Amino acid sequence: MMEMSGQFIVFEGIEGGGKSTQIEKTQQWLLAGGLGKSVAVVRTREPGGTELGKKLRSMLLESHNFDLDNRSELLLYAADRAQHVNQFLKPQLAQGKIVLCDRFIDSTTAYQGYGRGLDLDLITQLNKIASCGLESDLTLWLDVAVETGLERVKQRGKRDRLEQADLSFHHRVRSGYAKLAMQFPERIVKIDANGTEEQVQQQIRTILRSV
Repeated sequence: MMEMSGQFIVFEGIEGGGKSTQIEKTQQWLLAGGLGKSVAVVRTREPGGTELGKKLRSMLLESHNFDLDNRSELLLYAADRAQHVNQFLKPQLAQGKIVLCDRFIDSTTAYQGYGRGLDLDLITQLNKIASCGLESDLTLWLDVAVETGLERVKQRGKRDRLEQADLSFHHRVRSGYAKLAMQFPERIVKIDANGTEEQVQQQIRTILRSV
C-alpha cells in the first residue's frame, strides 16, 4: 500500500468563486516560502488532471449536439477521478508533495447530488470507489453569492455547460456545499470569496499557517 506523506489540499465552490486564481496564487506563495520552509507543490484539477481526464473534461463541460444523461455525467466524473487518484494524486502525495486540487469528491456530491438530485448514498459509494478512499487533508470552500459568481463568469466570456445551467441549479449546489461543510467541519473550511482576490488570498494564507 502506497504511503501518503504529502498534503492534499482541495479548493471547492460554485462557479465564479475564484478557485483557479486562488490555487495559482497559493502555489506561488508556498513555493516562495510562505510557510517559512521550502516545499514541493503541484497543481491539478478535476476533471482533467490526466490525459484521459482531459478528454473526459471536454465531454463533460463543452456544449455538444447531444444531451448528457445525469447518471452518465456522474459516472464520467467517477471515471476521471479513478484515473486521477491512481495515476497522479497518490504518486505525488507519496513523494511528499503538497497537492493543490481544483475540485474533488465534494463537487460530485454538491453538483450531481444536490444540484442534479441524484441519490446521495449512491454518490457516496461511488466516490469511495473512485477515490480508493483518498480524502483531502483540507478542503477550502470558496463561498460566493450565486449571483456574484455567475456575473464573474459572464464577464469572462464563454460559459461551459455547467455554467449555463439555470439559477435554481446553482443555488442548490451552493446549499449542498453548506450542508457538506456542516457535515465535515474537521476538513472543510469556509472562505468568504465575495471580496477581492487579495482579501481571499489572505484568508487562505491565514488558514494554511494555522494548520
